[in-house]
Amino acid sequence: MKKILERIIQSRNPNFRFSSTLTSSVILAFCWQQGLALIRGGLLIFRGRQSNWMIRGRGVRFFNLSKIRWGPFLKLGDFVHLSAISTDGIWLGNQVSIGAFSRVVVSTTLDNPGRYIRIGHRVGIGEFAYLGGAGGLTIDDDCIIGQYFSCHPENHQFDSLDVPIRLQGVDRKPISIGRNCWIGSKVTVLNGVTIGDGCVIAAGAVVTQSFPANSVIGGVPARLLRQRDSHVHSPEHRTATLSLIHA
Repeated sequence: MKKILERIIQSRNPNFRFSSTLTSSVILAFCWQQGLALIRGGLLIFRGRQSNWMIRGRGVRFFNLSKIRWGPFLKLGDFVHLSAISTDGIWLGNQVSIGAFSRVVVSTTLDNPGRYIRIGHRVGIGEFAYLGGAGGLTIDDDCIIGQYFSCHPENHQFDSLDVPIRLQGVDRKPISIGRNCWIGSKVTVLNGVTIGDGCVIAAGAVVTQSFPANSVIGGVPARLLRQRDSHVHSPEHRTATLSLIHA
């Protein structure tokens, strides 16, 4: 039975192997939960959509479902909410995973719909994420992202002292995150930022400017710590950098 279940899971993740430390009862309980999530995904057929083997947690909600597209083996944790009030909708690639209690919201206004959210193949995002798409958001393939991640491709204008800020309008610029990035927990990315391929972003960073490929960045506001392809001369420098990333 264990081997059969392993082969089934390998259809989504070819490198998967059950740990030898897990008992059969734990594996069966986990597979039972995933089976129920597959059934919940299959229920989308009653809304005129194929599930594409979606693994759908409890309480997952869709708004404007006709503008949401996804590839095979999408995994949505419990109480994830996707809202596609937008011009170009939400697109989720193959084998995307979005953690519980996350919100994927292009915009919340009916008078000025947002643009899009596009998440590439094999992207994993932790719990409690907030992905906004008013100005456009792209996360490319193979990114791994920690809990409480947030993206905000929209800023309020505030130049006038005589008009309430909420009435001064917004500035929308797209956010683009390249492929194969590792983003730590509680990272915030703001309006107009482009992150190059292969970047590593330390936990808790607030990214207000763009960075080239293979940058290691961290801090508030985020700054360049080093390039991944550069030689780190001292063990102390490397230890300090890794400590910031894992903070």
